[in-house]
Amino acid sequence: MRQEAEDRPPRRRPAAGSPASAPDPGKPRRPTTRASLRRPDPVRLRLFSKIASHPGGEACVCDIQDVGVSQSTVSHHLKKLREAGLLTSERRGTWVYYTVAPSVVAGMSAMLDLKR
Repeated sequence: MRQEAEDRPPRRRPAAGSPASAPDPGKPRRPTTRASLRRPDPVRLRLFSKIASHPGGEACVCDIQDVGVSQSTVSHHLKKLREAGLLTSERRGTWVYYTVAPSVVAGMSAMLDLKR
């Protein structure tokens, strides 16, 4: 059996960007689950909080990127918040403006309504 393993060529991962490493367009993306939202990332919480509390209800990415991580990490976390349906975004010129999704605001309002 050991001889068989030695005869086989070593397994190699596909190179980044090659067709074998690209995501399958027919396969649905794994949605963000409630379990992953139970222990939210501190950076995502800070970004969400900055957007939710920003005057006018929307924030330019240029105003909220000072959360202690690199710009690319901020972009990654904002993308994950958008994919989870917590934020919406709109490009205006070179900047992107973020707002808390209306369904999230409605859900939070209902959850915090003490008159029920």
